[in-house]
Amino acid sequence: MLKSMTGFGTASIQKGDYEVVAEVRTLNSKFADITVRLPAQWSSLELALRKQLNDGLVRGKISASIEINSNASMNEAVFDEELLANYLARFKKIAKSLNTEANDLFALALHAPGVLKAAEDEFNKDLVDHVRETVSAAIVKTNEFRVQEGKELAGKLQDYVSSIRRLLGQIDPLDKQRIQLIEERLRQGFKNTNSNVEVDKNRFEQELIYYIEKLDINEEIVRLANHLDYFEEVMSSDEPNGKKLGFVSQEMGREINTIGSKANSAAIQRIVVEMKEELEKIKEQSLNIL
Repeated sequence: MLKSMTGFGTASIQKGDYEVVAEVRTLNSKFADITVRLPAQWSSLELALRKQLNDGLVRGKISASIEINSNASMNEAVFDEELLANYLARFKKIAKSLNTEANDLFALALHAPGVLKAAEDEFNKDLVDHVRETVSAAIVKTNEFRVQEGKELAGKLQDYVSSIRRLLGQIDPLDKQRIQLIEERLRQGFKNTNSNVEVDKNRFEQELIYYIEKLDINEEIVRLANHLDYFEEVMSSDEPNGKKLGFVSQEMGREINTIGSKANSAAIQRIVVEMKEELEKIKEQSLNIL
């Protein structure tokens, strides 16, 4: 089962006067590139959340945003009065130096960073668990999104693989005709050789066999067919398999290129070009697979 690296998931959990909201977005990337946005007072949780995201999403450009909204009343609030007084004094001093009116400086100082916070903003285990629980729920939603996207990718990849398999089947009859024409051309050239030149017929047959073997593409055809089978097998695996599919597609490309270089046939070359086109589509889609 394929998973796309593109995903989105959001979750929210209400606990008492608090609502924790987590939003996770993922895009394709070779590695786990994780960004976490948290309220400043919860920044110490970042490393633990990064590990949680890495374990749950494995790979991709992962962006997570966590909000902690409080409905606590003002009576339950905690003021840092010393910090409030410092802010207010500084604001007044700045207003005086700029010769401006000092309106609403108290409200400005009251909402300055660190002055006002709800009592539960104190670092407590229960709220930490709620944050992790919410992030976990968002990860589940993101993986569900990835699975759905993966199903669409799997359908496209299967179409491309089937197309290459169909094109590969068209090469076999052309290859037999190609070998026959090469052999006939070489024998005809032997017959047209100047009669004054002595030619060892046994040696000629040996050289003919050697030359035809160098142009033989049966081994490449068999290997390409095996790679196609293995690609489909990897697609059905439950493990993250995007990188493996990329490696298999590279091997497929090697066999297709060798067929094209050894074929020495315009008809086969046209088929090779079509197979390369389908393979490029496979490589492009494989980049977005987990």
